[in-house]
Amino acid sequence: MDINDLRIFQVVANHASISKAAKELSYVQSNVTARIKLLEKELKTPLFDRHKRGVSLNSEGKRLLEYTKTILTAFDEMQRYFHSTSQPAGIMDIGVVETVSIFPALLSQYCSKYPDVDLSIQSGVTNHLIEKVLEGELDGAIVTGPIQHPFIEQHEVIQEELVLVSKSKHFSLEEITQKPMLLYNKGCGYRQRLEGWLKDAGIIPKRIMEFGTFDMILAGVQAGIGLTILPKTAVAHLTDSSAVFCHPVPASYRKITTVFIHRKDIYLTSTIQAFIDMIKVSKI
Repeated sequence: MDINDLRIFQVVANHASISKAAKELSYVQSNVTARIKLLEKELKTPLFDRHKRGVSLNSEGKRLLEYTKTILTAFDEMQRYFHSTSQPAGIMDIGVVETVSIFPALLSQYCSKYPDVDLSIQSGVTNHLIEKVLEGELDGAIVTGPIQHPFIEQHEVIQEELVLVSKSKHFSLEEITQKPMLLYNKGCGYRQRLEGWLKDAGIIPKRIMEFGTFDMILAGVQAGIGLTILPKTAVAHLTDSSAVFCHPVPASYRKITTVFIHRKDIYLTSTIQAFIDMIKVSKI
């Protein structure tokens, strides 16, 4: 059933005349008649009583008119929503690794500018969030990059410096073999970078303790349980008060890029495009 047939039906019903409806719609009368007959054929019932003065709705036609009003109202509302050039609105599901220190500022900026967007935020490790983006469970995600995947588009958010974080001000590589490494579960970009460095350097850590949250890792470091690797900006609030201390990692493993990713084949709604544009302009 063509939505336009319902529009024609509604105009004919309102005028109780095919000729008047044809004039309003700028159609030839025979076309209007043909569309009404096609609609009646599809619904397998007459919709009008024909007489010399024109046409009038029968009981089935009156019922269809009520449905038509509801359908066309909803259809027009849908078109206005998706064709609107106004502020982005609707739902956007975003994933983010917990240690992206600039995310709250970016989120605040976006929410202030686009208050009609209903944002849903999900945290996780990089590999897990990539899977959710690829499966369509997330519109996009802020993860550790760069990402090499044929179906992923990425936009740089920020470049940061990775550091080893410990309770002690003084540090030597031997500590890695003496104290546990407190790390996110497998799939974390920082953990992958650390494991690559230790493998190349021939360093075997004493033990790896896996944690599910950023706060638990930091609490463990502050308690002196072990060491971790994180972006320097993520622990700035603790280093300022000497609660923890940062130590450099080799230059070839130091720089980390944070990117916003989405599937290449998705339609970029105004909501997502506005988020990408803000990232490009901000470069916080």
